[in-house]
Amino acid sequence: MLLKAMRYFWEYGYEKTSINDLVDCMGIHRRSMYDTFGDKRQLFQRAVERYRRLLNDRFQTILASTETAKQSMQNLFGLVLGDDVKSMGCLIVNMAVELAPRDPEVDQMAQESFARLEGHLTELIRKGQANGEFATTYDARERAESLHNSLIGLRVLARTTTDKSKLQRIAATAISSLQ
Repeated sequence: MLLKAMRYFWEYGYEKTSINDLVDCMGIHRRSMYDTFGDKRQLFQRAVERYRRLLNDRFQTILASTETAKQSMQNLFGLVLGDDVKSMGCLIVNMAVELAPRDPEVDQMAQESFARLEGHLTELIRKGQANGEFATTYDARERAESLHNSLIGLRVLARTTTDKSKLQRIAATAISSLQ
């Protein structure tokens, strides 16, 4: 049920999602939804947390399944450009754009998610620097911030363009900044 709610919020956003939408998409009664998840906001927070865990698990899988930092970085960008992203972008980015400017709690959730990803990117860049794959002439944390910005931008562009080659060029340029 939580995955269904997560996908609904992901596709339609928080404000355009009604309680009736959630009840219908999850296939439960209104009372059951309230008893299980509380109100819409609590359900949204749990859905976002579930998304963050899924995203983190996918990132960890990428790291564990590759031998080199460069390949991990390419796979990470490939994940962002994957087919499942085209229609909905990233729930965290969507949430940040929709709600963070006027909701401090959501802003904090977005900042934490972004900081976590930047931390993973920093570790990956340091690994690549240590084994000679990436240049050591720049600060890994600062480069991670830049790559994170590229990833967010690609998530947004992936929603608005069908030009896959353009998106792949942007990703390749971002990755080449590590050399």
